[in-house]
Amino acid sequence: MEEKNAVNKLVDHIFRHESGKLVAVLTRIFGSENLAQAEDLVQESLIEAIRHWTYKGIPEDPSAWLYRVARNKALNLLKREQLKHKHKSSIIESLHPEQNIEPKLDFLFSEKQIVDDQLRMIFTCCHPAISVDSQIALALKTLCGFSIEEIARAFLTNRENINKRLVRARQKIRKNNILFIVPQGQELKKRLKAVLETIYFLFNEGYKASSGQDLIRNDVVEEAIRLAEIVAKHPAITDKDECFALLALMYLNASRFKARQNAAGNIITLDKQDRNLWEKEKIRKGFSNLQKSNPHFNTSKYHILALISAYHCAAKTFERTNWQGILFEYDRLLQIDNSPIVLLNRAIALGKAISPQVAIASLKEIEAKKQLENYHLYYSVKGSFQIELKQYRAAIKSLNKAFQLATLEHEKALLEDKISFCQKKIPR
Repeated sequence: MEEKNAVNKLVDHIFRHESGKLVAVLTRIFGSENLAQAEDLVQESLIEAIRHWTYKGIPEDPSAWLYRVARNKALNLLKREQLKHKHKSSIIESLHPEQNIEPKLDFLFSEKQIVDDQLRMIFTCCHPAISVDSQIALALKTLCGFSIEEIARAFLTNRENINKRLVRARQKIRKNNILFIVPQGQELKKRLKAVLETIYFLFNEGYKASSGQDLIRNDVVEEAIRLAEIVAKHPAITDKDECFALLALMYLNASRFKARQNAAGNIITLDKQDRNLWEKEKIRKGFSNLQKSNPHFNTSKYHILALISAYHCAAKTFERTNWQGILFEYDRLLQIDNSPIVLLNRAIALGKAISPQVAIASLKEIEAKKQLENYHLYYSVKGSFQIELKQYRAAIKSLNKAFQLATLEHEKALLEDKISFCQKKIPR
């Protein structure tokens, strides 16, 4: 049983890290119109891995083993004469009947080609013919190895809706004859925005998981950073300022992960974090990418959010945080993103830069719009400011509401601690 559990855990890890690479190279081989077949072949390879490793042990290089199986399955498909006529990818059409397919496959499964194919896959998923929600769902499924259940939780919907989005996306690829390429010129610029949005969505799902036991999903965060690095390094993309800004934002936020939870997994709020645990190398990469993004000449949301994170990372202590600078950046962000989440975060900055009273007044304005009435962090923030004002009974009411709406156990535990603190402060 222990061996089987170890195998399943390893396959899950490999699926997260390698499935997107395999789907990308197989899509190049079979053509984007046969994306579903590429996904099925990867799934078959993983099932074979579970079966083989459970009975014969885990190989020395599991990833190489999986690649070899996927390559052999692709080879078997290609050797069937009817598939040579069925698939219309440039790879198949470039082969003459008398040519040996195997050297071509070996070339396609090389590391550099797989990286290039992942970039092609990112831009294929983010084609404008596909709706935005379907773009993100398709990217999460094909590039990042998300299960249908995980995507459904991230979108706060059900399996059926996600399945429909994926089916529609694949139909659009076939119907519109969307090519498996990196676009050029103005088309590249337009598509790049959708690509960065998808990567940012992926990062946020790892930065704060929408459900489950884990507050942070490091594998998802690493995948988002890796994909952004692939995009930023591509020579065809000449205007990379937003790519660098997004990388800066992700590195700076990720640098604080080790301090966000204690050994038991309980949440440690920013004011109580041990800043010695913040990863200096990630902070260095964050500031380096921020500098390359030309932040003083750009006002994309990634630039502004990266600057906000930079203020936090630059502060030696919580008390020395430049909240006035953070508030200024949130005011700038409101000019391009007047969303309730931005308003909530601005209210936090108001409370720190000016006073808790001003923050609560701002929160009441948000509450009147009823956009965050089912969002637990709204009530958690409100309760925290009420604690600062020693309004303990009101804080308990807010925190209880947050507890009812929270989905993660570690969030509930933090809220319980705050409620307990308030109860002790109320005279008997």
